[in-house]
Amino acid sequence: MRYWWVNQNQTYKHEVSGGYLWSPKKKSDGSRNHFYDTMTQVSVGDVIMSFADTKLKALGIVQAPAATSPKPTAFGTAGAEWSNEGWYVEVDYQPLEKAVRPADHMAILQPLLPERYSPLQANGNGNQAVYLTELPEVMALALGALIGDEFSLLMQSAVNASLEGLNEKEESDVKKRIDIPETEKLQLIKARRGQGLFRSRVELVEDGCRVAGVVDRQHLRASHIKPWYLSTDEEKLDGNNGLLLSPHVDHLFDRGFISFSSNGTLLVSTHLAATVVSSWHLQANLTAKILRAEQEVFMEFHRQNIFRA
Repeated sequence: MRYWWVNQNQTYKHEVSGGYLWSPKKKSDGSRNHFYDTMTQVSVGDVIMSFADTKLKALGIVQAPAATSPKPTAFGTAGAEWSNEGWYVEVDYQPLEKAVRPADHMAILQPLLPERYSPLQANGNGNQAVYLTELPEVMALALGALIGDEFSLLMQSAVNASLEGLNEKEESDVKKRIDIPETEKLQLIKARRGQGLFRSRVELVEDGCRVAGVVDRQHLRASHIKPWYLSTDEEKLDGNNGLLLSPHVDHLFDRGFISFSSNGTLLVSTHLAATVVSSWHLQANLTAKILRAEQEVFMEFHRQNIFRA
């Protein structure tokens, strides 16, 4: 999953209500534009942060890769100088109940701005040349913390959507294998999705999210401690190689922003913005649940290879 910032001053109402992003493929002089080329880099499940009139006003999840499309007629005179052929990306938007003005939070955001292709100037004003640009994950999460619960809820949908897109190659590789029976192939694929035998085994070990305290399992993901793609077939199905986590916690754990000590104490990366830590209640003094010895083998791998200490 990646995070993208889109400047939509001219086209916000058309793109958000219509459920898409659109840009020309090239500048009016025929030259390439980095902020148009980025349209071809988005993937299903990526998060879009929509900026217009100095505020982040909507969030979205990419539904399909970029496709060639004529300029939407709804644009009218907006972008009159743009060529007719461009890139179209389908997006499921959710307008925010309370828009966030980044300029009001630059003490937090300024140190997190990317060195190249930043959507914002140091004073919080938008960079007018930018259309679609990728956000560093740390900055995106800081913005998410400022947005609050609406971002947390969106993350659950984004994780589910990105899994559907990202699993295809890995699952295809499993299906092509001739060294294991079909029933085992199915369980390995389900394990990649946090389902099937793997999830059942994790539920025998874990009873809820260690961070959020949620115990209703319909809202929890079965997440591998040692990543699926680095695990042996046996490890992929081992319940001790899993945790039950709320979607936003699962995201942080998979990306190495949090981990756990052998006694179950929450470890928080120094690379995670303080606003995320406070807004998502990632206090290290949470009641710790000691890891089983069998779990600690996998958690040690996570601390040494995934965790961004």
